[in-house]
Amino acid sequence: MSGRGAKAELAEKIAGEITLSDDPGATLRKWRTDFDVSQTDLADELEVSSSVISDYESGRRESPGIAVVARLVSGLLAIDERRGGDRIRQYGRVLSAGFESDVVYDLREYSGSVPLSRLHGAIDATEIVSGTDDRVSGHTVIDSIEAITRLSSEEFFRLYGQSTNRALVFTNVTRGEGVGIALRVLNPTPNAVVLHGIAEDELWEHAEDLARIDGYSLAVTNRPLDDVLEELAALE
Repeated sequence: MSGRGAKAELAEKIAGEITLSDDPGATLRKWRTDFDVSQTDLADELEVSSSVISDYESGRRESPGIAVVARLVSGLLAIDERRGGDRIRQYGRVLSAGFESDVVYDLREYSGSVPLSRLHGAIDATEIVSGTDDRVSGHTVIDSIEAITRLSSEEFFRLYGQSTNRALVFTNVTRGEGVGIALRVLNPTPNAVVLHGIAEDELWEHAEDLARIDGYSLAVTNRPLDDVLEELAALE
């Protein structure tokens, strides 16, 4: 990111989304829940009653002005910093790679490569097809629908981060057909693909064949997304 740093860039992004939203309360609620901050915790940080936060989010209060939005955003970021700053770093990586946070949930490089079996075990993933490489050195968690409909082929390739030696975890998957076809047009392909939100018997009938042809590991998991993000973060 620019010299202003991840925190400043993220604060500007959140404040802009809330201020420009057709439903500022819903947007505030989205960011608060993304940061895993309760209404009570945010209210305590701002030294107001929790009903104030609830009223803003529900629309019972007039849409917050710029000064109020700035306080709300500062409160969220301050809470995250005290907790270790994981959300700030996560969004910082995504934004610095040139993606919107509703397309890419996380993009990380590990300090060294880790066994793919460890990654699968951490997120309760079942491997359907073995790849040609059993280690990864990073991961990217992506909303499959948003990525396929909004990213150019060049932007799609940037999902690899620093290396294709990584796992691409696709959420919002129905059968995996779109993901399999999209990966077909990219060269090279990642070491591993994990389809989130489906079971093995729901997988597109040609997904396994495409994985074998292109040599990547293919796995599925139904673990809740928040858990997946938390467990993957611990692989660093």
